[in-house]
Amino acid sequence: MHVEASLLHSLSPQHLLDTYGVFGVFVVLFLEMALLPFFFLPGDSLLFVAGYATVTDNSLGFTMPLGWLLFGAALGAILGAQVGYELGRRAGPTLHHRPDSRLFKHEYVTRTDRFLEQFGEGKAVVFSRFVPLVRTFISPLVGVAEMTRRDFVIWNVVSGLAWTVPLIVLGHALGHVQFVRSNIEVLAIAIVAISVIPAVVHYLRKRRETAAG
Repeated sequence: MHVEASLLHSLSPQHLLDTYGVFGVFVVLFLEMALLPFFFLPGDSLLFVAGYATVTDNSLGFTMPLGWLLFGAALGAILGAQVGYELGRRAGPTLHHRPDSRLFKHEYVTRTDRFLEQFGEGKAVVFSRFVPLVRTFISPLVGVAEMTRRDFVIWNVVSGLAWTVPLIVLGHALGHVQFVRSNIEVLAIAIVAISVIPAVVHYLRKRRETAAG
């Protein structure tokens, strides 16, 4: 229990930001987007708390530079997804036959396949950024599906900016509100839940259209 508690603390957004700063944001987003074993990293909450950390006299005890944070976060998210895509192109269908392990479950691939089927390649790349776990698996799977590199680069850049910038700016903008300053940990969790809403709404709408047709 002590080891698990220590691990959770080391992965908390506050600890990561205080210890590694902007470089830590870059590395976390890069790893979460590039390598399947790192799907558990706290992308959404990290971005929101990092945005809050750019507010002077915040309750975290440290301050981060907004400009460098925006740049580092976007770069990490975009480069990580690009690496995931390239690995997918090289791995081919073997990803669908990879055996289960402690960190990898085949159901993760199945869930992402459904997501890809539901939205199509371009929208899937964008919407997946807001869905934990799916965002890690979508890049290699569209690589397996042989989405053209040109198309992926375009959607990757669009989705990387659409994911990182608003969450950071939101954390920065709300950082002056006393309620936010007093409940930053709870709000970070709420942001994760809220970020999934657009994808859920689109999924339900498509499902209704399919049922009606």
